[in-house]
Amino acid sequence: MERHLCGEGDIIFWELMVERVITGIPGFDEILSGGIPKRNVVLLSGGPGTGKSIFGYQYLYNGLRRGEPGILVALEEHPVAVRIAMSQFGWDVSEYEEEGRFAIVDAFTAGIGEAAKRERYVVRAPDDFQMLIDVLRTAIREVKAERVVVDSVTTLYITKPVMARGMVLQLKRVLSGLGCTSILVSQVSVTERGFGGPGVEHAVDGIVRLDLDEIRGELKRSLIVWKMRGTAHSMRRHPFEITDKGIIVKAAEVLKEVREIERE
Repeated sequence: MERHLCGEGDIIFWELMVERVITGIPGFDEILSGGIPKRNVVLLSGGPGTGKSIFGYQYLYNGLRRGEPGILVALEEHPVAVRIAMSQFGWDVSEYEEEGRFAIVDAFTAGIGEAAKRERYVVRAPDDFQMLIDVLRTAIREVKAERVVVDSVTTLYITKPVMARGMVLQLKRVLSGLGCTSILVSQVSVTERGFGGPGVEHAVDGIVRLDLDEIRGELKRSLIVWKMRGTAHSMRRHPFEITDKGIIVKAAEVLKEVREIERE
């Protein structure tokens, strides 16, 4: 539905009819008119230190608390390190793992090491994309996952960027087809204006960009939603903070082009 063809009442009705997944990240659902439309695949893009992994962990843990099973695909961190990082924010997933409501797909260790041998879902050949897809599909079905985070999708095609769009499209078919609402973490350099791979922005349903800018001698984090199919969303850049309880988006504040924060 093209919004410019609708009257105001039609738009409001359409927005109310959209089935959404509440991220639970303070301020973020507000700028998305209530949450991410169900089955959307969202590219979470940003440079180092912007909080991409934390955002993904928080999204998954909030889902577990709401009774929505989830899966994290670990491509760049040892699963043990992931659990430790989550626990630092009070997000202990051990109980959910024991109950079969949360799982980590280990696409990092190739099953090497004593700790890795205890992982349930392991991609034995991390460079084999089809094997990753097969293990992920099995994990989603067994866990009955509703939320998935891939951290980071850039790892899959960093040495073969020409395949970026095709890989993301294949992931999208699997994730959306199995009913998951997913976040694909994407890495960019500090100065890069893109989203982490040629054509990937056209393959996903939504793009959220996290940035870290120096403003008057101080680093400031900000977030902007570049696109999100199925919902209206803020078109402004909002500051956010990383606290000991996770990310808090300041939905009532805007980081303007002059790099000054103003309150609406």
